[in-house]
Amino acid sequence: MRIKQLLLSLIFSLALTLAGAQSKYTLSGYVRDAATGEELIGVTVYVPELKAGVVSNVYGFYSITLIEGEYEMNYSYIGYATHNLKVSLLKDININIELTVQAETMKEIVVIGEAQDMNVTSLNISTERVDIAQLKKMPSLFGEPDLIKAVQMMPGVITAGEGTSAYFVRGGSADQNLVLIDEAPIYDPSHLFGYISVFNADVVKDSKLYKGGIPAMYGGRLSSILDVRTIDGNRKEFAGHAGIGTIASKVMLEGPIKKDVSSFLVSGRRSYADMFLRMAGNDNTVFFYDVNAKVNWNIGEKDKVFLAGYFGRDAFGMADFFSFDWGNMTGTLRWNHIFSNKLFSNTTLITSQFDYGLGIDNEAVVFDWTSFINEHTLKQQFTWFVTPGVELDFGYNGTYRIFRPGKITVEDTTSLFTGIELQKLYALDHAIYVSNKHTLSDKFSMEYGVRLSIFQQIGPSTVYKYADPNDNVNITITGSDEYADRERIVTYYNWEPRLSARYIIDQISSVKFSYNRMAQNVHLISSGTVPLPFNTWYPSSKYLKPQLADQVALGYFRNMEDNMYEGSFEAYYKRMFNVTDFADNADIFFNEHLATEFRQGDAWSYGLEGQIKKTKGDFTGFVNYTWSKTERLIPDVNQGNVFYSNYDRRHSINVLGAYRLNEKWSFSTTFNYSSGRPITLPTGQYQVQHYTPSYISERNGYKLPDYHRMDASAVLTPGKNNDRHIQTSWVFSVYNLYNRKNAFTIYSNDQEIDDVNTGKKEFVMIYLFPIVPSITFNMHF
Repeated sequence: MRIKQLLLSLIFSLALTLAGAQSKYTLSGYVRDAATGEELIGVTVYVPELKAGVVSNVYGFYSITLIEGEYEMNYSYIGYATHNLKVSLLKDININIELTVQAETMKEIVVIGEAQDMNVTSLNISTERVDIAQLKKMPSLFGEPDLIKAVQMMPGVITAGEGTSAYFVRGGSADQNLVLIDEAPIYDPSHLFGYISVFNADVVKDSKLYKGGIPAMYGGRLSSILDVRTIDGNRKEFAGHAGIGTIASKVMLEGPIKKDVSSFLVSGRRSYADMFLRMAGNDNTVFFYDVNAKVNWNIGEKDKVFLAGYFGRDAFGMADFFSFDWGNMTGTLRWNHIFSNKLFSNTTLITSQFDYGLGIDNEAVVFDWTSFINEHTLKQQFTWFVTPGVELDFGYNGTYRIFRPGKITVEDTTSLFTGIELQKLYALDHAIYVSNKHTLSDKFSMEYGVRLSIFQQIGPSTVYKYADPNDNVNITITGSDEYADRERIVTYYNWEPRLSARYIIDQISSVKFSYNRMAQNVHLISSGTVPLPFNTWYPSSKYLKPQLADQVALGYFRNMEDNMYEGSFEAYYKRMFNVTDFADNADIFFNEHLATEFRQGDAWSYGLEGQIKKTKGDFTGFVNYTWSKTERLIPDVNQGNVFYSNYDRRHSINVLGAYRLNEKWSFSTTFNYSSGRPITLPTGQYQVQHYTPSYISERNGYKLPDYHRMDASAVLTPGKNNDRHIQTSWVFSVYNLYNRKNAFTIYSNDQEIDDVNTGKKEFVMIYLFPIVPSITFNMHF
């Protein structure tokens, strides 16, 4: 009887809902830049009389469902004039909006890319957006704007020091950050061994770093997602940009293929240190290049297709006897389809590869060493704009990965080396997810969802059995299992719940909370703090479990002085399980039995983050402060005792100040301070058969000196040549203004006195950059 009553009640409720839905209609469309036709991300579409609204998604699409009637619609985006539109909503309507850059904002420096009050009203917590306009004015090493260096200045983000693109988010290691460009993963986001990132600032449209409160559509890493989107190309007119810098030159061209329908973008950048070396009669090689390309078509009112690619490479060589090169390649084919005014679809095919090669030709030692990781992904994402207060995201991701840990090829029969290849490894990574953005009242909103990740290591493969998988000295093989092509070896299932909540206290302040669980099934094989280009990746397997992390965060957000100042304060706690480490004195170089070197355990991190940002006026900038603590407990590591991670920095302060003097001159300066990071030092050696490992001190028991540095830049913009529509600018930059000698690392040598080995160790500090001035010339047309 109760079941019958319940069914009748549900049918009656559904009937009421459908009856009410008959008088509701949907307004939808794209929001674009009027000058370029570029879709705008995060535009607020607001209905003042209802005090309700929506935000355009990452593809510029918006949809809002209202009761039939007349409404005054406001389309607002900082840096653009607000567009007001009166709409008679008597049926479903599709309206594409073009916003015009607000003329008066050109006289001051503003943060472009968010709606006003967005830091207070949005559900985003532990999320940072890089201001690309500000990035181009920031001082930088060699004068090349660097998106990763901007990320390293954000609260909750720790850097290993200068000269590296590695960063660590809320106690996570560098390999626990997923870096995406147009939805494709980048495994090594650096050039020149980390001095410069792979992102050309001229083509970056939007960049967002998720440190916590990560939406269910993202997965695959424990600590952060850096989602970088490139511009689509000007649909209105041909335009371009060129720059000549101290270390590299670049050019970018964009324009319509068919006006307002399709466009293209192509950008190239190359360093030229090798050219100067050749001019000086030096045969050594050191250079990098990268290329970004994109085309897009509006097939019709409901279909858009994009094809994007990134190709980047570094090369380093010493005459004819040593060569080393590495690089990333990505491809993204994306189809956006509007099934209805309420249902938006994004289908993406992605391919990504990172590889490196090392060659030595030095008399008796001749070989070529190659390694790569390659993946192919299908993503299907749906967004259902149910009501103004309910927005549902759901979809599927499927990835096929191939891992080649290493292959040595020897063609010279006189070489002391012989050819060897570690077996390739294969994996399938699936995920399904659903997430709901739910506005419960004017003050309280939530985003909740879940992601199910299903990981499979598959054949072909030979999996060895060991008497003791944790004995990496006396390895005893008791047998092996053979797996055929695509045969399942091991499967891991992980549920990843996500929750974010926001409560608006008043018009200028709010509190936010988030919880998320993340799972990671790929592992970086590296014993150092900073990932190097010749590190390799390894899948979860019989001997290597997926890494897991639970994180909670609580934040207070406040705007002041009519949005001139933005403030935020967050506290977080993260607990990580199965974090990957290696046994003391691990041998990870071309080790066929690498499984015996893995050690997995727990880690935890907690901290406080504060930020004050000035977003309006001639003087803008921010002050960020982070206090954090990160520890690990790994069996068989550090004698089973708790130890600090080697990226544990107790205090970090980052300051940016930018001042616009007049129409021609603007200035900016940055200051970075952080506590010294822990390192592990060897204290001696001992002999085990033919192996000579070192006595290791307490894991990360030493600390480097504190790090601090100041940079400065000045930008001169002479004015536009109206006849040729050319805008030029000069960027004068000084890196490490007061010539601070910051220790990058310490290494140990055998101490010698009068050419006699004392049997003791001595330690030597490594410093990287003194004061480095640079000049860059830019031209826009």
